Amino acid sequence: MTHPRTNPSRRRHFGAATLCCAVLLVATATGCGDDDDKDDKTVTPPAVTAASTGPTPGSPTAAGASPGGRITEDQAQRSALVPLARIDYVQAATAASAGTPDAKVIDIELKRATDNTPVWGVRTVGPDGTAHHVEVDAGSGAVRNDRVDADQDAEDKRKLADRLAKTTTTWQQAAGTALARKQGTVTAVEHDDDKPGWSVDIVTTDDWNKTTYDVDAGTGQITREHVDRD
Repeated sequence: MTHPRTNPSRRRHFGAATLCCAVLLVATATGCGDDDDKDDKTVTPPAVTAASTGPTPGSPTAAGASPGGRITEDQAQRSALVPLARIDYVQAATAASAGTPDAKVIDIELKRATDNTPVWGVRTVGPDGTAHHVEVDAGSGAVRNDRVDADQDAEDKRKLADRLAKTTTTWQQAAGTALARKQGTVTAVEHDDDKPGWSVDIVTTDDWNKTTYDVDAGTGQITREHVDRD
C-alpha cells in the first residue's frame, strides 16, 4: 500500500517554523544567562586615595612638562612635594630665626626630612658667624630641629660673617626680584658662599619645571636664569 507524499510546500513551512522556534529558545536562554553573569561579575572600582592622585613618571601631564608631554622623575617629585607645603618660605624663615636673636637667614629650601615628611631646611647665622641648621615643618610651621653647625671653627665663622656683611641685597629682596620675573612657588633661596649672591628657585605648577635665578648681592640684579625641565 502506498502512502501519499507529503506536500513539499508544507514541509518547507514546517521546517522554517521549527527553526524559528529553536532560534527563539536559544536567544532567550542566552539572554537570561547574560543577565546572571552580569550580576555575578559586577566589580566595584577601588577607592581613590591621595597617593594615587598624583602624576607618576611617564604619565601624561600638562603640555610643556617635557618632550612628548611626559612627566620626568624630578617633575613628579616636585608635583608630590610642593602642594604639601602649607606655609611658605617667608613663614619658614621667620619661624627658624625666632630662636636666634639678630640671626640672618642665608638658606631656605623645601625638601623631605629623613622620615619623608615635607620640611623647610633653613640655615641662619648669628652676629658672630655661628650657623644654625633648622628644620621647620612645612605643614604646621613648627620648628622640629635646631642645631649648631658643628663643622665650623673660629675662622669659618669670621669669614661667613664678613661675607654676609658685604651682602647688601637681602634674601627677601632676591626672592622678590625673581618673582617679578616669573610667577610661581619659591622652593629655595640660597646664599652663595663662594661669591656674594643669591640663588632663587621657582617652581611653576602648570608644568612642574624649576627656574633658577642668580641675583647679585650688591646690585640686586638677575645675572643668570636657568630653566630645569628635567
